[in-house]
Amino acid sequence: MTRSPWAREYVRKPNEYIWGLAPSQFAREVRALLPPGARVLELGCGEGRDSVYFASCGCDVTGVDVSAAGLHKAERLARAHGVKVRWLRGDAAHDVPAGPFDLVYSCGAIHYIPRRPRARLFPRLKARTRPGGWHAHVVFTDRAVYVEKGERIDYFTEGELTRAYGDWLLLRCEPMLIACAQDGIPHRHSVEQFIARAVGSSRR
Repeated sequence: MTRSPWAREYVRKPNEYIWGLAPSQFAREVRALLPPGARVLELGCGEGRDSVYFASCGCDVTGVDVSAAGLHKAERLARAHGVKVRWLRGDAAHDVPAGPFDLVYSCGAIHYIPRRPRARLFPRLKARTRPGGWHAHVVFTDRAVYVEKGERIDYFTEGELTRAYGDWLLLRCEPMLIACAQDGIPHRHSVEQFIARAVGSSRR
């Protein structure tokens, strides 16, 4: 069984944004692919930095996370930016809101979903995506494992995402190492940046 330590950290640090206030570079890159007013679903939105960024760019955003404390911080961040985001407390493996969406996005989240449930999740996410829509994920892989704060992860294996999206147009599948020190010890995680597009016509 997988386990994320971050919900506990959000409770422990209610006034500190663990991941910072600025959006991830990945979110900035993905935003460039979207049409104006795009509907965006973020799974595992945490403290909300990327969801708030998409909303600040004029997107209609829904953010899902298991942590009430994380969503409270996310809503505070949205208010500070003067934007509205639809926040949903739930398990990303099961609680997928109705679409259709132009983008389904996750950054450092869906590797906490055990492998069997997430294999069933991808078809549900695809069914809630418009033709020509995008899925973009950053996931931890098993190439370089570092266990942080007692977390338990079902690491993605090489080719797992590519196989799950074999019927989509693959834009990026990029393995990389990222630096981290959230536990006070400098270390690196192996990740995969993945972007794919649903086959079909687009509004753009």
